[in-house]
Amino acid sequence: MKHSIIICMGSSCFARGNKNNLKIIEKYLAEHKLDCILSGRGCTGKCCNGPNLVINGEAFERVDPESLIDLLDLKLRG
Repeated sequence: MKHSIIICMGSSCFARGNKNNLKIIEKYLAEHKLDCILSGRGCTGKCCNGPNLVINGEAFERVDPESLIDLLDLKLRG
Protein backbone atom coordinates (compact mmCIF):
# COMPACT_ATOMS: atom_id res chain seq x y z
CA MET A 1 0.00 0.00 0.00
CA LYS A 2 1.31 3.41 -0.92
CA HIS A 3 0.97 5.88 1.93
CA SER A 4 0.70 9.65 1.78
CA ILE A 5 1.66 12.41 4.17
CA ILE A 6 0.75 16.04 3.60
CA ILE A 7 2.46 18.46 5.94
CA CYS A 8 1.27 22.04 6.40
CA MET A 9 4.03 24.44 5.47
CA GLY A 10 2.10 27.58 6.37
CA SER A 11 4.17 29.97 8.47
CA SER A 12 2.31 29.25 11.72
CA CYS A 13 2.51 25.45 11.48
CA PHE A 14 6.08 25.64 10.21
CA ALA A 15 7.14 27.82 13.16
CA ARG A 16 5.17 25.74 15.67
CA GLY A 17 6.99 22.54 14.82
CA ASN A 18 6.45 21.31 11.28
CA LYS A 19 9.97 22.43 10.39
CA ASN A 20 11.27 19.77 12.80
CA ASN A 21 8.44 17.35 11.98
CA LEU A 22 9.42 17.40 8.31
CA LYS A 23 12.97 16.33 9.16
CA ILE A 24 11.68 13.57 11.44
CA ILE A 25 9.28 12.28 8.77
CA GLU A 26 11.96 12.26 6.07
CA LYS A 27 14.34 10.34 8.33
CA TYR A 28 11.60 7.90 9.40
CA LEU A 29 10.58 7.12 5.81
CA ALA A 30 14.19 6.54 4.78
CA GLU A 31 14.99 4.32 7.77
CA HIS A 32 11.89 2.16 7.30
CA LYS A 33 11.99 2.19 3.48
CA LEU A 34 8.28 2.96 3.27
CA ASP A 35 6.45 3.62 0.01
CA CYS A 36 5.07 7.06 0.78
CA ILE A 37 4.31 10.28 -1.04
CA LEU A 38 5.41 13.20 1.14
CA SER A 39 4.16 16.61 0.11
CA GLY A 40 3.67 20.05 1.57
CA ARG A 41 0.74 22.39 1.32
CA GLY A 42 -0.04 25.96 2.15
CA CYS A 43 -2.13 27.14 5.06
CA THR A 44 -5.66 25.77 5.37
CA GLY A 45 -6.72 28.20 8.08
CA LYS A 46 -6.41 25.85 11.06
CA CYS A 47 -3.38 27.65 12.45
CA CYS A 48 -4.61 27.72 16.05
CA ASN A 49 -4.57 23.90 16.07
CA GLY A 50 -1.15 23.48 14.44
CA PRO A 51 1.15 22.02 13.62
CA ASN A 52 -1.11 20.11 11.25
CA LEU A 53 -0.55 17.18 8.94
CA VAL A 54 -2.55 14.56 7.07
CA ILE A 55 -1.61 10.88 6.95
CA ASN A 56 -3.47 8.69 4.46
CA GLY A 57 -6.34 11.19 4.34
CA GLU A 58 -6.72 11.50 8.11
CA ALA A 59 -6.00 14.95 9.60
CA PHE A 60 -3.96 15.39 12.76
CA GLU A 61 -3.58 18.55 14.80
CA ARG A 62 -1.05 19.70 17.39
CA VAL A 63 1.50 17.14 16.18
CA ASP A 64 4.63 17.63 18.23
CA PRO A 65 7.99 15.96 17.57
CA GLU A 66 7.67 13.91 20.77
CA SER A 67 4.50 12.14 19.61
CA LEU A 68 5.24 12.03 15.88
CA ILE A 69 7.17 8.73 15.80
CA ASP A 70 4.35 6.92 17.64
CA LEU A 71 1.83 8.40 15.22
CA LEU A 72 3.91 7.32 12.19
CA ASP A 73 4.30 3.82 13.62
CA LEU A 74 0.54 3.56 14.16
CA LYS A 75 -0.55 4.93 10.78
CA LEU A 76 2.21 3.65 8.50
CA ARG A 77 3.32 0.38 10.06
CA GLY A 78 0.48 -0.57 12.41
